[in-house]
Amino acid sequence: MSEALQELGAHIEFKRPEDVISTEITFGELTITVTPAGIVDFVEFLQLDGTCKFSSLVDITAVDHPSREARFDVVYHFLSMYQNHRIRIKTAVREDETIPSIISVHPSAGWFEREVFDMFGIIFSGHPDLRRILTDYGFRGYPLRKDFPTTGYTEVRYDDELKRVVYEPVSLVQEYRQFDNLSPWEGAKYILPGDEKGA
Repeated sequence: MSEALQELGAHIEFKRPEDVISTEITFGELTITVTPAGIVDFVEFLQLDGTCKFSSLVDITAVDHPSREARFDVVYHFLSMYQNHRIRIKTAVREDETIPSIISVHPSAGWFEREVFDMFGIIFSGHPDLRRILTDYGFRGYPLRKDFPTTGYTEVRYDDELKRVVYEPVSLVQEYRQFDNLSPWEGAKYILPGDEKGA
């Protein structure tokens, strides 16, 4: 399988040298790093080329690297049912940069791109309906960025007196944050069922 993937990587690199930055085989899948500007044409090539035939878009996600200049890796996973191959496409994007939407080639990319936008804040230019899909309309920030606080910025709760949902800034009360680092069983006074007979 590894040899077939190496041949596939060499074929793609030969056919699209202007797009391919690097190829490698990791975790039994061919990973190709490409330039973001040509992503639409490259994905269309993967779909139409007789050797590739990557007709199924499996997923789009991203990885946050806050210390890099090109902060995000947008990652696409494709499947070729004809050739029985999987491929991973990566492209690096800066925080202030947009990446072209691939909806024109794979209409199923619509919700995947919305999810990446919602979780990471990456903007897909040319997307017909780029808005949040998992978080609330007034949600602040992007939850899968590594600098997003684990508590979030806003607390949502139902107020019984007002009879409605209330949004409030998160306030952590410190008296509930005491950690003694002991096992929950240390110092516990308990009797298991049946132990009272032996006492």
